Amino acid sequence: MSIRVLICDDQALVRAGFRTILGGKPDIQVVGEAENGAEAVALAERRRPDVILMDIRMPVLDGVEATRRLVAEGTPARILVLTTFDLDEYVHAAIRAGASGFLLKDVTPTKLLEAIRIVADGDALLAPSVTRRLLERFATTLPPGAASGDALAELTARETEVLRLLAGGMSNAEIASELVVSEATVKTHISSVLRKLGLRDRVQAVIVAYESGLVKLGSA
Repeated sequence: MSIRVLICDDQALVRAGFRTILGGKPDIQVVGEAENGAEAVALAERRRPDVILMDIRMPVLDGVEATRRLVAEGTPARILVLTTFDLDEYVHAAIRAGASGFLLKDVTPTKLLEAIRIVADGDALLAPSVTRRLLERFATTLPPGAASGDALAELTARETEVLRLLAGGMSNAEIASELVVSEATVKTHISSVLRKLGLRDRVQAVIVAYESGLVKLGSA
């Protein structure tokens, strides 16, 4: 089955560019275009995309609020935020709202396609150049006592270790190598962590790791 993608950007040329990049790929199908967040929310319900490419700064309804509404409504779609600036305040808010990751708008076609496939597969993606800075920003802006270690009480020792490594920015392959297990086993542990903590994806898991004190600023 092909990955169903909804493109949301207020610039027609940008939408056309993304459609051109995605067009013709046998595993990807563009199911709609929206020029603002309100249209994206409405179209997502009708077209049932697997991935939404979401611009941040748009009229009527911006990408942050659109993401928040989609997640609140229980959309199964994974939302990839597109931004011009790698530490845009809006990006920080969008990840908090439930986006599965973000990409810079100057991303290469190859990286865009890779990102869509990654998040469609249930993974999360943050632009490598800013992952650590973004996570540090989360850590430094959390209110005192935002979450206690009790949030992790249901996790096994191995699941806790996987979460710690995940918060350190490791990929599944790197975690597997560190723990001397298979990638399939790592995926199973991550799925269990997400289920037990009631989280959507890896991005939220990393946030919880910081909030609970499992990982501290500068230690990941």
